[in-house]
Amino acid sequence: MTRLLKRLRPLLAALLLPVLAAHADDTAQPKKLTIGLLPGESAPTVMRLNEPLRAHLEKTLGIPVELTVGANYAATGEALRFGRIDIAYLGPVTYILQSKRAHLEPFARPTHAKVGPTFQAVVIVPADSPARTLEDLRGQDVAFGDPASTSGTWVPRYMLADAGLVSERDYTLRVLGAHDAVALAVAGKKVAAGGLSKPIYERLLKEGKLDAAKVRVLADSPAIPEYMWTFREGLAPELKEKIRQAFVSIKDPAALGVFRAEAFIPCVDADVDRVRDWIATVEREHPEAVVVKP
Repeated sequence: MTRLLKRLRPLLAALLLPVLAAHADDTAQPKKLTIGLLPGESAPTVMRLNEPLRAHLEKTLGIPVELTVGANYAATGEALRFGRIDIAYLGPVTYILQSKRAHLEPFARPTHAKVGPTFQAVVIVPADSPARTLEDLRGQDVAFGDPASTSGTWVPRYMLADAGLVSERDYTLRVLGAHDAVALAVAGKKVAAGGLSKPIYERLLKEGKLDAAKVRVLADSPAIPEYMWTFREGLAPELKEKIRQAFVSIKDPAALGVFRAEAFIPCVDADVDRVRDWIATVEREHPEAVVVKP
C-alpha cells in the first residue's frame, strides 16, 4: 500500500494543483463583488440608500455587485476579516478593532464641502430637558447605538469622559443598537440623552422621521475621520486597483448622495490615529465598562 501511494503521489499532485490554483484565483478574482455595510439604521434603509452606488460599481467594474448588511457592526467587520465579503464601509472604530486581527487595507473615504473627510457625532436631549452641558447628564440614562459604532458609541463616550463623566459611575449606559433607535428613544423621553451620528440625526429630521420640536443638540463632537472603504485580505492587485479607481472616479450625484460627499478620496491607516487616542481615553477612564474589546 505504501509503495502504491508513493507511485500515485505525483499523479495526485498533478491532478490537484490545477484545481487548487483555480480556487485560489476565484478567491483573488471573485465572480461577483460583495460589499458589506454597517447597520447604522435598519437593513432595508441601508440597502435602499446604497443602491445607486451598487449600480454604479456594477456598471463600472463589469461584474455583479451585491450589497449585504451585517446583523451588527462586529458582524460586518468579521465577515471582511474572514473573506465572506470583498470590501466593506467601516467606521474608524470597527476598522481599528478588526485590523488588529487581520491585514485590512483602507482605500477610499468620502470628502465633504468645507469640512473635508470628516463628520461629527452629537449628544441630543429632549427639547425641554434642563440639561445645558454634558456635565448636567450626571446620574442620568444615556443611550448609544451599536457598541462598535464610532459616532454612535465611542465618540459620545469620549465626549462624556472629556467632560469628567465615566459610564456606570456617573451615568447609566443604554445600548440600543442603531442611530435611529437612539434618536427616537430621546424624542420619546425614554432616556435623558443619546449619542449618534450628526449626519444621520440631520437626515432623520429632514425626512420627518424625527420631530424637531421634541429634540435638541446638547453638544457636538470634534471632527471625526470619515468612514473608510476597506479591502479584505487576498484580493488580486489588479482588481483592487479597478475598485479603487471606480470609487475615486465617481461623479454621479445619486451614488455620492448617501455619503453627502463631493467625491471619494484615497485614504490610509494613519488617517484614523486620532480615533485610536479617543479609544485609549475611554478605556483609561473606565476599562471594565468598555463594551467592545478587540
